Amino acid sequence: MQIGVGQLIVGVLAVLGTWGFVATAKDGERRRGCTALCALKPDYAARNRVVPDFELPDLDGKKVKFSSFRGRTVILNFWTKTCRPCLEEMPSLASLAKAMRPYKDLAFVTITTDENAADARDTLKSVLGGNEAPFIVLVDPEGDVVRGKFGTKLFPETWFIDPKGVIRVRFDGPREWDGPLPIDLAQSLSAPIPCEVSYASGEARGPSAGLCNDLTPGS
Repeated sequence: MQIGVGQLIVGVLAVLGTWGFVATAKDGERRRGCTALCALKPDYAARNRVVPDFELPDLDGKKVKFSSFRGRTVILNFWTKTCRPCLEEMPSLASLAKAMRPYKDLAFVTITTDENAADARDTLKSVLGGNEAPFIVLVDPEGDVVRGKFGTKLFPETWFIDPKGVIRVRFDGPREWDGPLPIDLAQSLSAPIPCEVSYASGEARGPSAGLCNDLTPGS
């Protein structure tokens, strides 16, 4: 049975049309996945390090293993009461933590190097208008986890860790965390089509780094 030239052309065009549709859909997904990352401009973004497991007490003295959050994206913030920028950004972090409550696949955790839980609780109440912190607070007075496992010496730092326990994004210094972008970024870390953009020293890199210029013109 012979296939006519016309039928062959129609078949080729159909294949090209399907390929173009799939490619366009993937590009759209990739752009959506990269929007929050590009807009927030982290200091670091990659997928080459698994977070070290650790155990620390919370404000009630209950021991919490970080591996217990596996399967959820975690926003992890390091702070201490002697860090003025940490305290200044705390209300913004509290707003973010409250906005995250409906998202069961996300978790917000902070680690303080204050001397004890009572000290940390009092500090938080003073900067949050007398309210309890709306996020999990772990206490690391010796800095064994903060400095020994994460290598953090300057505060604040905020890390985004994906559901597999891979460190994906880090922000150095205080930020304004209000608005949907931080939640969008956290959710994008488990998206089926990843954002192929990495950051080093605040500069976008990688095969899709040009997306950041497209998505944030004038940056």
